[in-house]
Amino acid sequence: MSFILKMLRRLIAMIFGVALVAALVVGGIFVYSGHSQYEKLVAEKPVAQAMGEVQAKSTYTPLENIPDIYKNAVIAIEDHRFYEHHGLDLIATLRATVCNIRAGELDEGGSTISQQLAKNLYTGAEKTLSRKITEFFIARDFEKNYTKDQILEAYINSIYYGDGYYDIASASYGYFGVPPTYLGNGQATMLAGVPNAPSVYAPTVNYDLARQRQRQVLNAMVKYDYLTQDEADAIYAQG
Repeated sequence: MSFILKMLRRLIAMIFGVALVAALVVGGIFVYSGHSQYEKLVAEKPVAQAMGEVQAKSTYTPLENIPDIYKNAVIAIEDHRFYEHHGLDLIATLRATVCNIRAGELDEGGSTISQQLAKNLYTGAEKTLSRKITEFFIARDFEKNYTKDQILEAYINSIYYGDGYYDIASASYGYFGVPPTYLGNGQATMLAGVPNAPSVYAPTVNYDLARQRQRQVLNAMVKYDYLTQDEADAIYAQG
């Protein structure tokens, strides 16, 4: 019996070792592929050029002209450790990895705002592991060359809000008829929830779902201490 147990332990150790080596090899292939794509993309369009193209848009809105409640709402719902990480949120990434393994697909992204900006300006919406790695390398360049506020500003001015709106000014005018500066608290928190799934949460698509998403945004703002529960409830009651 002792001999059999020893053999089983050796077999398990061998299987584990082979699996670990295989995982490292596969991981290395994905990292190499992602980094190669990153080098190709930034050679074709350096990050300074990509950022400059966003900033040159006629509808570009500086961060100081955007209400604090909107900025806080975006950070709370999209990347609440935005001002703490350096482009990659390891906690969010590990949580998303566990969810993806359970689901058997790349459903949860765990992407930071910096990585989402990389997706907006470079990689598009395709969900593959090598693309996620490419986005990380581009996000790292953003973090090295720009301030957090500059990254947030570019993100808000390049994300898709649905109905053909690719920046906050277009979305603010299109959905509410006002420039971003004059967004009300209810409008701002609703708009912050739209980019997660514009075809679902845009107020012109399904207002009830847009309101449900707004409640999620407000809950996140309470959770991360941007609002009290009473303040969140009062904003939601505004409609």
